[in-house]
Amino acid sequence: MAKKGNKQNEEESLGKFILDVVVMMVVILGIFWLVFTYALSNDSVSGPSMQPTFENNDRLISVRHFEPKRNDVVVLVAPKAAKDTPGALYIKRVIGLPGDKLVSKNDKMYINGKLFKEPYLDNSLKKADNDAGQTYTNNFTYTVPKGYYWVMGDHRDISKDSHIFGPVKRSALVSKVVFRYWPFNKIQGF
Repeated sequence: MAKKGNKQNEEESLGKFILDVVVMMVVILGIFWLVFTYALSNDSVSGPSMQPTFENNDRLISVRHFEPKRNDVVVLVAPKAAKDTPGALYIKRVIGLPGDKLVSKNDKMYINGKLFKEPYLDNSLKKADNDAGQTYTNNFTYTVPKGYYWVMGDHRDISKDSHIFGPVKRSALVSKVVFRYWPFNKIQGF
């Protein structure tokens, strides 16, 4: 008789264990869903516009609630002025804040009259100085309106960014990149 009772208790314990595991998995998956729906974003780089900082297929984690600052790498919704891809998600760097006067001249960026250092542009993708007088960053002068941001890719001569479609509204900035987790040999915080 005792053997039958022990076997029944073992079956009940196994059933309770399986139920506990299933409930725990549902709770964990629910938490992940909530976090990645409302607080974080899992993004993938598509294209070369942020080289050498990011390469095609890099995987990133970004935060959805942030206050944009100069040099932040952000995910944004492409504006309607980006004719071939309106509504697509772009990854760009915030260069100009509301009210900033930007002057790009001879591959140097000036913000409010001061030279702005961009060490991420010192790379092998930059055109050679003797390349028929070509500049890596187009020359322009622009004052960023209130409520807008000027964003640019790090691979300036191929990036579709504010120098093509103009400034972007704050509401278009979806998230700020904080971490690259793929490829493993390039894991890095931002």
